[in-house]
Amino acid sequence: MDLDRLTPVEAALQRRKRWRLVIILLVVVLAVYYFVFQRTYVLAFDEEIDHFRYGSIGSEWSGLPYWVFRALPEMFPEKFGNQGYRAFGLLYASKDDDLPIGFSRRVIKGVERVWLNCSVCHVGTVTDPVTSNRWLIDGAPSNNLRLGEFINVLREVGASPDFTADKLVDAVNAVGGDLNLFEEAVYRFVIADRVRDELLAINEQLSFMDRAHPWGPGRVDTFNPYKAIQFNFPMGREHLSDVELNGASDYPSIWAQAPREGMQLHWDGNNPSVQERNLSAALGAGVTPVTVDRRSLRRIERWMRCLPPPPYPWKIDQSLADVGEVLYRQHCADCHGAGGGSTYSSYAEECAYDDGHARGYGASAEPFGESEYARYVPSREYAGYDYSMDRFQRIGRVEELARIGTDPGRWASYTENFAAAQNLLYAGNDWRFSHFRKTPGYANHPLDGIWARSPYLHNGSVPTLWDLLEPPTQRPAIWYRGSDEYDLVRVGYRTHEQSGYFRYDTSVTGNSNAGHVYGTYLNDDEKGALVEYMKTL
Repeated sequence: MDLDRLTPVEAALQRRKRWRLVIILLVVVLAVYYFVFQRTYVLAFDEEIDHFRYGSIGSEWSGLPYWVFRALPEMFPEKFGNQGYRAFGLLYASKDDDLPIGFSRRVIKGVERVWLNCSVCHVGTVTDPVTSNRWLIDGAPSNNLRLGEFINVLREVGASPDFTADKLVDAVNAVGGDLNLFEEAVYRFVIADRVRDELLAINEQLSFMDRAHPWGPGRVDTFNPYKAIQFNFPMGREHLSDVELNGASDYPSIWAQAPREGMQLHWDGNNPSVQERNLSAALGAGVTPVTVDRRSLRRIERWMRCLPPPPYPWKIDQSLADVGEVLYRQHCADCHGAGGGSTYSSYAEECAYDDGHARGYGASAEPFGESEYARYVPSREYAGYDYSMDRFQRIGRVEELARIGTDPGRWASYTENFAAAQNLLYAGNDWRFSHFRKTPGYANHPLDGIWARSPYLHNGSVPTLWDLLEPPTQRPAIWYRGSDEYDLVRVGYRTHEQSGYFRYDTSVTGNSNAGHVYGTYLNDDEKGALVEYMKTL
């Protein structure tokens, strides 16, 4: 008799125990798979200003693994130099920061990835010519950003024979990655090939950029990369004229968005919806209709709606500005509105500026480590702006190209076919696009905070407000972009030649400084008064 043999009951209990162990193991494996390889994680920020600068909007799927991003300057010092990402005008708020302003992070399928958010294009800098203090201006155009050069370097990196798994692993460890054996194997056998393939694909999609003129700092071709990446439009010479190809434009400011609802937005006024404009811009930053983080984007939208324009930080000759106000209201206000306070009761209630310093310009105290910038605290409060489309007949409306006479490149790059394709995006959602359309020209925008939006015209072809009041033939034909030192007399960034600055040639396709001749017929005293008043807006 076999005394060690299990009884039927004991055998059944043992089988049940084994199945329980198998089930528990499967649950653990599935949980690890979900929480490590499927669920995404983002870094949350308490302060609105920090969320604007570093919060995720869902672009990281199109971006780079964190350690690859950190490692590229180490792998390719000949392309980045000793400045790293600063070479492309990317800003670091603090010396301790590991990522520039405008880059967010998200863990996706077990890998931390980084990519762009709204602030990469909408944080400017200004250097005080008297004190040499350098300020960050949140919501201002990113006058430093050399996005075209940054994109082209990533394209070159992906196509380089030096992009190898061994060099990537060595570079990651050199910049502090400290990969363990498992992580090193993942980078060596999975991540290196995937990143290289992704960069090669982008290189192919954006190959049309090789035919375009350089954008330079503070400018971007808004829609041609969008056509190639989102819609796979044909971008060959037979499909894209030189005028359409060279439509690079300055970044706009994004403060005080609430009263802009209903105005024709973008430089060419192709959409009156602030929400649709924001979602379209998010696509340009690398978001897709599938990955967009709508909740995070709404938080930035709420902040933008009430962000006040930054007051001019230097002394204003108020008596001269009073003379200029009369001229401004006579020659400029009908198209651009004027100073004097909001006329929208709902906007005034939503965006009461009693705590303006906490919401906007005064909130630039840096939250991480030792700041590289002086804190921007202007000597006066924001005085308000009149955005009324009833009081001012042309504000927020499109001016026909033949009448305004400015460079046609940005207008030509936005086609009817592209507008039709855009209106198919986000289908099935409450926020699907429906308002995009081709317009006959460029839109008249409010001039709130205009002092901090240099250079001028949609393509940034005129360096200062004083130059804009000169006839086109007397505006600078060749000048240099790259300085953020301010010219207090002409009102705009200085344009002197210096190593590393971008030579802006207005004879190049897309760079024309012609058109917008309003106010050019005034005498110098009147121009001086008008410029002084525009400092107050």
